[in-house]
Amino acid sequence: MSEQRVKFNGDTRVLYRKAVRTPLPDEDAERVFHENMMNVADSQERKAEMLADPDIPLLEAYEKQHERIAESYRRRCRHIAGEEYERIALEYSRGERNDRLGALTAYYFEGLWRMEQRISVTDMLFFPIILRYPDSFTVNIRFTSGFATNGSVLYESPEHAPESLEGEYADRYYNDSLYSQKEAAEQIRATSQIIREEFLSPDEASFEERKYGGIVTGGGKKGSVFSSMLKRVEPDPDRFSEPATEPMLVEEGNEAKRTEHELLPDDAIVL
Repeated sequence: MSEQRVKFNGDTRVLYRKAVRTPLPDEDAERVFHENMMNVADSQERKAEMLADPDIPLLEAYEKQHERIAESYRRRCRHIAGEEYERIALEYSRGERNDRLGALTAYYFEGLWRMEQRISVTDMLFFPIILRYPDSFTVNIRFTSGFATNGSVLYESPEHAPESLEGEYADRYYNDSLYSQKEAAEQIRATSQIIREEFLSPDEASFEERKYGGIVTGGGKKGSVFSSMLKRVEPDPDRFSEPATEPMLVEEGNEAKRTEHELLPDDAIVL
């Protein structure tokens, strides 16, 4: 981690109530988007496989999934701004530039920074929403207080067993934790199919079939308890009145407000 990254402490204004809208001008662009979403689906399946394996620590599965997400944000930053993306993002955060490139880079960099913090921070929920529209898609990166949504599956890590447990109580906690992971793995594996159904390939589905799709996900941890959630989201066909011509920041849509209301506890704070 560079000296600049160490000094960076985040800027909640960059993400708050905003999303990135990216054009899908042709089928080649749709193929790239579809491939990226299939990578997300594959990531869900890999996480499920690791959770179901009693020889793999739960924390390892959690960290590997979030490292894959963080790496996707690094690639996005490089695609937008090149290898100097960190400098550009920090200049935007300090008010030294106020251009579209700086805003986009700062948005993904903020998401990357918060993703890296989540490995060690507890009680923070990663709560992004991805939506496909006829000519574009949006990514709304959100983090909230708390560690679970109202629809999350919960599972425990036996490696985080309370030190006070001994003998048969420790054995019971260990076995119950592994059982909760196995149950969660089945549900998480099923969510990969939701992603595949929501974001169809331009080579396999008509435009009418694939022009709308959406998912919202949530993941967090608190002590020995971890959470995971992924649900379909119905995009609002009236969200945009203007065509997408270039990637840009936009205000969050009604879909984001709706999922926040439906899935987050009343006392949750969106960062």
